[in-house]
Amino acid sequence: MLRLIIRFIVSALVLMFVGFLVPGFGPLSFVNALIAAVVISVLGYAIEALFGKNLSPQGRGIIGFLTSAVVIYLSQFIVRDLDVTILGALAAALIIGIIDIFVPTELR
Repeated sequence: MLRLIIRFIVSALVLMFVGFLVPGFGPLSFVNALIAAVVISVLGYAIEALFGKNLSPQGRGIIGFLTSAVVIYLSQFIVRDLDVTILGALAAALIIGIIDIFVPTELR
């Protein structure tokens, strides 16, 4: 349980950093970033459950990257104060993917 809480806190901090760095991805407060991390995780899990690991946001390659961008973009309709453009979602997916190489947020 503690690992799950730490995962969401790290994910929220990454989303706050991305909001600061990426134009087209609005800055978030910690609470909204935490909610966004949960929403993005749930949407990613739903996509993985429906379509399999190859199409999930954790999937490798261009399909996983594009799926991550779509999940980030769709999460703005659920999370209050999250404003994301399509280009912002693509840039955020790229930066989150790069950060995930060094600071993995997925429980392995």
